[in-house]
Amino acid sequence: MILLDANTNTAAAAQTAKALSDNSISDSLKNLVPPEVAAFDSTRQTIGDSIKNMSVSDVKGIITGENTLLKDALSSFVDMTVAFLPKLIGCIIVLWIGFKLIKLLKRTLTKVLDKREAEPSLKGFLTSLVDILMKVMLIIMAMDIIGIKATSFIAILGAAGLAIGMALQGTLQNFAGGVIILLLKPFKVGDYIECGSYKGYVRDIHIFHTIIRPFNGRIIIVPNSDLATTSLINHTKENVIRLDIIASTAYGTDSDRVREVIMQVINDDELILKDPIPKTCVSELGNSSVNWSIWVWVKVEDYWTVWMRIRENIYKAFNANGIPIPFPQMDVHLKDGKA
Repeated sequence: MILLDANTNTAAAAQTAKALSDNSISDSLKNLVPPEVAAFDSTRQTIGDSIKNMSVSDVKGIITGENTLLKDALSSFVDMTVAFLPKLIGCIIVLWIGFKLIKLLKRTLTKVLDKREAEPSLKGFLTSLVDILMKVMLIIMAMDIIGIKATSFIAILGAAGLAIGMALQGTLQNFAGGVIILLLKPFKVGDYIECGSYKGYVRDIHIFHTIIRPFNGRIIIVPNSDLATTSLINHTKENVIRLDIIASTAYGTDSDRVREVIMQVINDDELILKDPIPKTCVSELGNSSVNWSIWVWVKVEDYWTVWMRIRENIYKAFNANGIPIPFPQMDVHLKDGKA
């Protein structure tokens, strides 16, 4: 709104008002136009100015391909494509052959484990581990073929593997022991083993530990690293096992009669094998007894049955045949009537 006084020229005032009105409308319209549209208009105007200023020779150079900038860019693209294409083809061929070889290796490993009658859990774990490791190596090789340097990647994997190995040192030792036990099979489930102070039947073999059940019904969990790196006795590895017995008689007893009675007890037991031939002999002349060693062979499943009854049978046979069983004794000699 414009205030006019008496001294103001009416025509000048009207012209001023019209100019202000036009400027306000222009500013308002500019504010309504989005920035993207304004930028597009600016770009279009720039391109238009460039086309207007372009000479006929420039247009001819673009159409005929003689423009230096476009020609260099196209030449560089062709060179890069020609140089990279053989590498890409070689990478694809290596990957295809590598995956075929990995599959063949898995089949071969599975057949070897089947021949060794490996545990299903161990067989699945080993085949998966070999498959992953071989595929990682194949991918690293393919990356190197196409020009991607995998040195840093390998260094990171090595550092990570070292850190994990040090953190899980004991666990990895047990794991390695479990793999050795399941592959080489120094014992199997059901065997009676003795390792240090551990004695009992093997109940389960796991990848990290082995469960042993002794005669008292308790459970012993032994780390596989101990069983794989320590000497142990497998009492039931073979189908036939020897049972050793010690029998004692008094001094002065007829040795031939003792041998005859012992052999009669052995022959009467149907679980004792006659081949290999049982043997008995005097093994020790003790302080108060003559000790006889008796070697008999039995099947593994009959071992404890014979072990528990043969001593009793020998004791009954000695009593029935009048063979004295000595007691610990000491002879005291008197000198000058004094003890």
